[in-house]
Amino acid sequence: MKHPYRIREIAAQAGLSPATVDRVLHERGGVRASTVREVRQAIADLDRQQSQIRLGGRTVMLDVVVQAPPRFTGALRAALEAELPSLRPATIRSRFHLLDSPATSDLVAVLEKVGRNRSGGVILKAPETPEIVAAVARLPVPVVTFVTDLPGSKRVAYVGIDNRAAGATAAYLVDQWLADRAGDVLVVRGHGSFHGEDEREMGFRAEMRLRSPGRRIVEVVDEEDRADAVHVSIRELLAASPSVRAVYSLYAGAGGNAAVVRAFEAERRRYDVFVAHDLDGENTMLLRDRRLSAVLHHDLRQDMRQACLALLHASGVLTGRPHPAPSAIQVITPHNEPLARFS
Repeated sequence: MKHPYRIREIAAQAGLSPATVDRVLHERGGVRASTVREVRQAIADLDRQQSQIRLGGRTVMLDVVVQAPPRFTGALRAALEAELPSLRPATIRSRFHLLDSPATSDLVAVLEKVGRNRSGGVILKAPETPEIVAAVARLPVPVVTFVTDLPGSKRVAYVGIDNRAAGATAAYLVDQWLADRAGDVLVVRGHGSFHGEDEREMGFRAEMRLRSPGRRIVEVVDEEDRADAVHVSIRELLAASPSVRAVYSLYAGAGGNAAVVRAFEAERRRYDVFVAHDLDGENTMLLRDRRLSAVLHHDLRQDMRQACLALLHASGVLTGRPHPAPSAIQVITPHNEPLARFS
């Protein structure tokens, strides 16, 4: 049994005498098989605890680089800061780089700056573009993607929901709400190249084809990252499409869902079901007012915890390889809103 521990340490861990442990380690005989197993288990326990002891007093700096509107980045910051104290015995510090700008060059510049600083790893939410993938490849530290993935990059793990499954879940809800009633479905999305949004839309369209192949899907894209532009575009679409009865909003544009609601009101139209993503402050109010039918939500605190642990594993601070499971997709209605949320 190879190990780096003193006999007294193993004996204390196993609850045995040092003499008994010495006989087991040197295979001198005269000990039961169960005693040998106890000594092996004590060494294994010490191995795990040694990993924790190694963390004690160590500070790990993580950089959080996120391109998203302020309503999301505020929730993200609150979730991570709430989880940091529970990630002991390591001391995790974080630097936030929160970008509302859609410019790829801004994101690349931030990633290059992070690469020049002393960072323990990067949590990244960014569009899937060749420039971003190349910038990730140049980073000297591990990267975990969050909410939306960069599968073609050298990221070590993805943390978040299965976005294709989320889109399929939205289609299931829309189909159940509409039942046999005729009507088109409006999909609202952002203009960026976010892999997560693409996956949500693919999952939604695929499930709708299976469940209701004759139902038409129309789309409005937030080309300008402006809620007022979304409002105008949807009014124009509603004027030309009198049969829209359902809405699926798969992106996180600031004020976008409220703009959809106002557009229907301005055209004196009603929808039977409206499914959106993320239980932020705006969507919470729309849900309480029954303007949203359901919100597909995931636990940001748990996601942030998984992202931090994945980086600690990838950097060798913790043993083992990072393998976070997809986050649970929660279907939130006006009747089961969580008591605690971040906004």
